[in-house]
Amino acid sequence: MKTAPHKHGFETIAIHAGQDPEGLTGAVVVPIFQTSTFAQEAVGKNKGYEYARTGNPTRTALETCLAALEGARWALAFASGMAASDAVAHLLSKGDHVVMADDVYGGTYRLFARVFDRAGIDLTAVDMRKLDAVRRAVRARTKLVWIETPSNPLLKVLDIAALAEIAHKAHALAVVDNTFASPYLQQPTKLGADLVLHSTTKYLGGHSDVVGGALAGEDAELHDRLAFVQNAAGGVPGPFDAWLVLRGAKTLGLRMDRHSANAQAIAEWLAEHPKVTRVNYPGLASHPQHALARRQMRAFGGMLSFELRGGEASAKRVAARTKIFALAESLGGVESLIELPLAMTHGSVRGTKLAPPAGLVRLSVGIETIDDLIADLAQAIA
Repeated sequence: MKTAPHKHGFETIAIHAGQDPEGLTGAVVVPIFQTSTFAQEAVGKNKGYEYARTGNPTRTALETCLAALEGARWALAFASGMAASDAVAHLLSKGDHVVMADDVYGGTYRLFARVFDRAGIDLTAVDMRKLDAVRRAVRARTKLVWIETPSNPLLKVLDIAALAEIAHKAHALAVVDNTFASPYLQQPTKLGADLVLHSTTKYLGGHSDVVGGALAGEDAELHDRLAFVQNAAGGVPGPFDAWLVLRGAKTLGLRMDRHSANAQAIAEWLAEHPKVTRVNYPGLASHPQHALARRQMRAFGGMLSFELRGGEASAKRVAARTKIFALAESLGGVESLIELPLAMTHGSVRGTKLAPPAGLVRLSVGIETIDDLIADLAQAIA
């Protein structure tokens, strides 16, 4: 299937990469190849596909598109973002060490701290805004430096190029979870990352109707190792799920512009509210890494978090009172969501030094009319 040349604009790539009109009928939308197996012309001779866990044309179209969107050489699609993370973890051996940002999705921390620890994988969580702290955390057996930027849920912005350099000096892989930014706002491989990870459930799918994950990168050997895990472990998306993500990706640029504009307006409004004590959003000039975000991101995204006077009690009250913002986990859909990370998405880090403040409120700002979103928050906070 065709890959739109990377010299084309992002929106053109999103619509055309991997998505030639179908050869038999001329259908302009990639078909859903809803099959588990493929007839072979002879033993050992097929038309590129043999069994749908190993490969499916709809999934191939998605992987081709995702690679082009990331400006990468290849991409692999998975059944969830955690399945993609699990595939990366399977690159490790007993005694290997991972350096991880101290503000990441709770499920990512849980995977390494409570699943792969039993396989003898060591983990060190560190504030990656402090490059010297990362250098001190690296060991002889460090194999992965796990970067998440902007981070979940405190919206820390990390210097991808500098962290990749530290990883490479240690002969480790630099992995960037790019879920919050999406390929439209940030392309980590161009900043030195070896692997880019996505929960395609979020902005790439964009409509809260599919669960998926992906990895993208440049190195062919790394691709082959991960493709082996993808097939051997079997955490792959079905063709309909792949098709939904592919459909969502077509409008990614348009949606991210609106998500970012809405989040910027809400962040600025919250920053002036007398009941709000802190707003975490990279688009604010007051954000500690605002200048870095301007350098490595196209815009600042649709995610933000904030704290209120009154702490956890006030946060729970606001989360229960919104009418447009739905109280729900996940993020990146067209609709706006509100949640309390410690009680919801980050419960797995409760009681650890990675735990976010109990009163932290996280918003996934959708693409609704901005005046309606601000009015909803105003009545909830009042």
